[in-house]
Amino acid sequence: MRILIKKGRLINPGGKSGVFDIFIEDGKVKEIGKNLNYKNSHIIKAENLYVFPGLIDMHSHLREPGREDEETIYTGSLSAVSGGFTTICCMPNTDPPLDNKIAIRFIYDRAKDALCEVLPIGCITVGREGKVLAPYGEMVEEGAVAFSDDGNCVMDSLIMRRALEYTKVFGKVIISHSEDQNLSKNGVMNEGALSTKMGLPGIPRQAEEIMVYRDVSLAELTGGKLHIAHITTSESVEILRRAKKKNKNISCEVTVHHFTLTEESVKGYNTNAKVSPPLRTEKDIEAIIEGIKDGTIDCIVTDHAPHTDEEKESGFEDAPYGIIGFETALPLSLKLTEKGIPIEVIISKFTICPAKILGIDRGKVEEGKRADIVIFDPNKEWIYRKEDIKSKSKNSPFIGWKLKGKVVYTIFNGKIVYSSEKEGK
Repeated sequence: MRILIKKGRLINPGGKSGVFDIFIEDGKVKEIGKNLNYKNSHIIKAENLYVFPGLIDMHSHLREPGREDEETIYTGSLSAVSGGFTTICCMPNTDPPLDNKIAIRFIYDRAKDALCEVLPIGCITVGREGKVLAPYGEMVEEGAVAFSDDGNCVMDSLIMRRALEYTKVFGKVIISHSEDQNLSKNGVMNEGALSTKMGLPGIPRQAEEIMVYRDVSLAELTGGKLHIAHITTSESVEILRRAKKKNKNISCEVTVHHFTLTEESVKGYNTNAKVSPPLRTEKDIEAIIEGIKDGTIDCIVTDHAPHTDEEKESGFEDAPYGIIGFETALPLSLKLTEKGIPIEVIISKFTICPAKILGIDRGKVEEGKRADIVIFDPNKEWIYRKEDIKSKSKNSPFIGWKLKGKVVYTIFNGKIVYSSEKEGK
């Protein structure tokens, strides 16, 4: 397929940016220039539109195998491309977990039908039980891009030390769910005045901060690559700011919901605002935004975590943690420009930064490279409606929100995999 994108504003961190035409052929970007003219091409008029590299989400849950009632790799990819993602990494808390080469191979086999690239993250420990290290070598050979026990913390510090040492051999990163689960046990929301008022057991911020400190200390001890998942507190940001000045092998991420919503969203026992780690306070959001601005926080992720309506309609304490996030991530994140963060910085958190951490050749629009591109209308206003959600699950606290900015086209491997114009028809 030959595609010619005309006069879009290319925002391309680490590469050529400005108003350009882009010609795509045979799955690759063939030319970026002015006034390009290639016959027999599908023309996309992109005046007044933004053109980004395809987004990378290094933290999502696709539920396959085991919970295909919540999401499948295909439906997850459908949701992802409608939000501008062309590469998504799936966490290993499936049933069975992704803790061996056969499980990693299964993900790649199922991903052949996906609308975007799906990269599996293997378990740190067998069964995500925190006891025995998983076989990293065979999983790397099958294509595991990182290792995590996400949803569970590796509570045994010696096991975590060994994991950082052994994955170093393969040049892969450990993605840590940093949570002292002895301290957070039975908690369902941020611990504070609101949790007391609502009569709900709380999760103290120290449950995160203690383990963030432990993990960065172990990274310094071992020299292993460490990435801290979904940080939520001001102190976690500060611990990481100090640690990263000494150790370039440490990185971290924040989810969109953790800089968009506070614990106030839980009022009314709203299970769609029940997430792990929990939503915190306005003070924490301010610290997170400062961390994004000054580079302490490397990536923005969705932590896309689908659950059925039946599960989320349980009582608050019994309902599962998690929200979906692919389709709202970009417009919600671009609101950070109102806080003084340049759009180029925001886009870098979805593109070149996760690509660098994962060691993958993605995240730029570049001649000769695979054509993964998003075309985005920054002025389009729309309502996020439940009936329009592409994900198999609908558990989002953003339903009914009026959003500004929408993906118009997503191009993956040189093919148009999403078009809002077709959707409109």
